[in-house]
Parts: sequence; structure tokens; C-alpha cells
Amino acid sequence: MADAAIQLIDIDKRFGAVHANRSINLSVEKGTIHGIIGENGAGKSTLMSIIYGFYQADSGEIRVDGRPASITDPSAAIAAGIGMVHQHFMLVPNFTVVENVMLGAEKSPFLGAGIAKVRAELKRLEREHALDVDPDAVVEELPVGRQQRVEILKSLYRGADILILDEPTGVLTPAEADHLFAVLRHLRDEGKTIILITHKLREIMAVTDAVSVMRRGELVATRRTAETNVAELAELMVGRRVLLTVDKGSAAPREVRLSVEGLRVRDSRGVVMVDDVSLNLRAGEIVGIAGVAGNGQSELIEALAGIRATEAGRVALMGRELGPQEMTDPAGLRAAGLAHVPEDRHHMGLVLPFEENENAVLGYQREARFARGPLLDRAAMRRDAAEKIAAYDIRPPDCRLKTANFSGGNQQKIVLSREMERDPDVLLIGQPTRGVDVGAIEFIHRRIVEMRDAGKAILLVSVELDEIRALSDRILVMFAGRIVGERGPDAGEGELGLLMAGIEEREAAE
Repeated sequence: MADAAIQLIDIDKRFGAVHANRSINLSVEKGTIHGIIGENGAGKSTLMSIIYGFYQADSGEIRVDGRPASITDPSAAIAAGIGMVHQHFMLVPNFTVVENVMLGAEKSPFLGAGIAKVRAELKRLEREHALDVDPDAVVEELPVGRQQRVEILKSLYRGADILILDEPTGVLTPAEADHLFAVLRHLRDEGKTIILITHKLREIMAVTDAVSVMRRGELVATRRTAETNVAELAELMVGRRVLLTVDKGSAAPREVRLSVEGLRVRDSRGVVMVDDVSLNLRAGEIVGIAGVAGNGQSELIEALAGIRATEAGRVALMGRELGPQEMTDPAGLRAAGLAHVPEDRHHMGLVLPFEENENAVLGYQREARFARGPLLDRAAMRRDAAEKIAAYDIRPPDCRLKTANFSGGNQQKIVLSREMERDPDVLLIGQPTRGVDVGAIEFIHRRIVEMRDAGKAILLVSVELDEIRALSDRILVMFAGRIVGERGPDAGEGELGLLMAGIEEREAAE
């Protein structure tokens, strides 16, 4: 195709027994936003890594602007006009924006003159592409949405005409995601070509011009976005019809399992992030906490899990008030019937260099069934892991594989299976479907509802307002560290949005 920015011809890639990409043929039209979707482990990220030079295909050809391209590493991709914004940003936190943008592209041993040129070029790129970032700001002090803009600016500074974004909204608030989409549309209108990898079908429908679907390493369909719909794309991804709504009956709350009164928590900077929070969580109900990221939800759930110290307040678990030492003893809380799915699976939920079977018992490895005195029973761990892999459809089904080699969604399933299969009395869940595909979301939601119906008490934190509304029996809204309202599951998005912004309905009407 003469108007193709990039073409993939019969791209094939194996990792041992795993056939990650199977003879992929894909053409991306210039000046468009092209979505790539598929289940976790479908081969999307592997394919994009081949385009960007992290991996080399076993066979096949890449053409850029109609010409064969040898992309042996990321520098070759950059030279070919290809940039990539990774799901987990590749930035040096304590460097400024200018220093991050020029890192690896200094072009001169005399950095002073180079910095002045980079700053001037950044100002031009910001004006042209509606990217508002202070060049002299320290990256770690920027909100996540602006850090992502720095990644985009890095690619544009290096001359990228083709920009790959891998799950770009996974760490963004809804408002930040909307701004990102506006930026992407602007870049497209300026002639850039965008390849967007995402599992969020509504985002595909909102921002792309065309979408390609991958399933088990194969490219199974390409559609013009205007000619398809969410239901068709979901079915193409999974290979069957997918329930896009949560099927659950009314809750039957019973006794209080977790009681919190006047809780106050500070973050590592000493800032109060949870301020006088009180709540009750009952057996047989799901309580969702809605709020824009950074309003204390993370600190609240970490404090209740025993991994962040509290400054004031009382907590009772299963009717018994916890003492100060018990409140900072995660192992003791687990033994008392509380399980925790952390928001950040990489930093809190998993040890990525460990094998899957090791992570599948992490925190519970000293239980009698996994231990022989001071030694671990590896055979028992692997049997347990194999059962969880089958029950949660973790791919690839290899309990000896290093956890770092699983896709993000399958890593999430490893954490969920470990905590859910413990049959806890109280389950704290942070961002249960972050980075998870539509088929796995359906499974996870069904499993959460099943646990509620089995009498478990579930506290759910999610930045996905649709998820909070679909799963919760009661919704608590947090703003600036406080619970500012409680609503039922039928509360409207606008009503919840006002509370999340710290605006009461009566204020908005005035």
C-alpha cells in the first residue's frame, strides 16, 4: 500500500514453546490512529516490541513508508521515524523534563549549549502539538498525565512520525485520558501515525480510525472503527460472546466484618492523605470507593492491609479491635482472615524474577501444605499453581515461567488467584482489572460477585467509575482524604463526578 506508514508482512515470533506471533500481516495507514486490541497474552506487545526493535522476528518483513526496514534495536526504530511510549514510563524521576528528553540524544559533549537548543525545540513542539509541560520541571514532581506527555515529547524530539502507545490510559484519571485523546487527535491531524495498544474497547471506539484484533498470536480481523461496535470487537477478541455488564442480584448484608473509625494516615512526605475516615464493611456486600486518583484511596487500603502505619483511629476486624502492632502486621492480618490485592502488582503484589508458582504462594509459603520444616515443598507449590492457572486461565500455562515474562493482565490474574483462593473473610481489592482484557474482566467481575454471594466482605478501590458502579452495593466517594458522600449503585455518573470533584449537588446548582 502506497499510503501505508508501516506494513508487517508474515511476521512470526516464538519464545521456546510459546508461539507469540503467527504470520502477522498488518498495514497501518498514514495519518490515522490505528488500535491494536486482544486478550492478555494475545501477542500485541510482542508485535509492537518487534516494530520498535526490542525483539527481532524469526521471519517476516517490516516496511516503513513502503521501503524494507531493518529494525535491529530501538535506535534503528528511532532512525526509521518510530517512537514508543511505554506502559511503564522510561523516565529518570529526578531529572528535569529537558534532561529526560535529551538523554541519549545529546549530540554534543557540551551540554550547556545543547540544553538551550532542546528547551527551544521543546517549546516549539509544545505549541505545535498542544503539549503543555514545563521544560525545567523535575519529572517525579509532575502528575502522571504530564509525565506521559514528556514521553510523547521525547519521541517527537527524536523525529518520530509513527508513535506507538502501549496501554497509555492504564495510569491516567478519566480527565487525563480525555486530554491524551485530544493530543492524539491533534497529532493525527498534523500527519503523525498513531498505533494504540489498549484493552479498553470504549477507548478504541472513541479515538481510533481503524482497529485490528489479535487472538492467541494471530491477527483475526481489521475493521474501520465506524463500521464496528464494542460487542463485535469483544467477540472477536475472545472467540465467543462476552457479557459486557455485571450480572448480579441484590446484596444480603449481614454482620460487620471490618469497622473503621476516625482513621488518619500520612504518606511518606508527611502529608495527611486519609483524614478522619469511618466506614463499616459487612459480610455479603461490596463497598466501592470512588475518587480521582491521589485522594487517599490508595493510602486507605494500604493502611487497612497493614502495610502503611496509621496516625489515629480504630480498626476492628471480625468484631475484635486491633492493637497498634497488629495494625502493622500484614502476615497477622492475613492469618486473621483478611486478604489484599494491591493496586500496584509490580511493586507490591509480585516479585517479577520469581517463577509463577513462587508468586502464587507469596505470603502464604510457610503454611504447612507448602513447607517441610524450614524448606519449601516445591512439588506442592507447583501443584497448587497448576490448579490456579487452570481456574483463572493464566497464559501461558507454565508455572515454571518467570513472572516477568507474563503479560500484565496475566500477572494480575496470578495475584487475584493467590488472594481470592485463600477464602478470606474480608477482601481488599485495589484496581482489580487494571491492564486486563475484556474477557478477563468478565471473569474477574463474576468471581468478585461470587465471593460476595458466598458471604465475603469486599472493599473495592478502582479509578474506573463504570466498574465501581457495576460492582458496588454501596459507593463511598473520597475527596482530599475524606469520605464526602455515600450513594447506592444506581447513582448517576454526573452525581458521583461532582462528589469526586469535591462539589456537593447543592453547590453545583447555585
